[in-house]
Amino acid sequence: MRAVVQRVDGASVTVDGRTVGRIVGEGLCVLVGVTHDDTKEKAAQLARKLWSVRILHGEKSCSDTGAPLLVISQFTLYGDARKGRRPTWNGAAPGEVAEPLVDEVVAWLREMGAEVATGEFGADMKVSLTNDGPFTVLLEV
Repeated sequence: MRAVVQRVDGASVTVDGRTVGRIVGEGLCVLVGVTHDDTKEKAAQLARKLWSVRILHGEKSCSDTGAPLLVISQFTLYGDARKGRRPTWNGAAPGEVAEPLVDEVVAWLREMGAEVATGEFGADMKVSLTNDGPFTVLLEV
């Protein structure tokens, strides 16, 4: 699993003009990509990392501050544009594999006490955020 994590001061995701997920104030916007060999165990590992990574102000984590997370599925994180001009998506797991694993990350975060908003799997989403810093990291498990 791969996640692009941005420290934000608010973020939202809309589908067809309606807001489906929103966080207010300091938190994390997390784009999650799933590849073919990912498992529920990797989803749990990613959730623990997201909950505890110290990238908020004062080197704090969401677990320290109760900061919310906006988690959005993002198959394009496994795009490969090394050859030619058009990316291939061979590294991305198909929806029937990826969706339950993204849901598993969200479930684990909520189990740990996180406030989690989400996007809508497979939808044409519009993501708006204020990147705070800017601060962006790539996590892989």
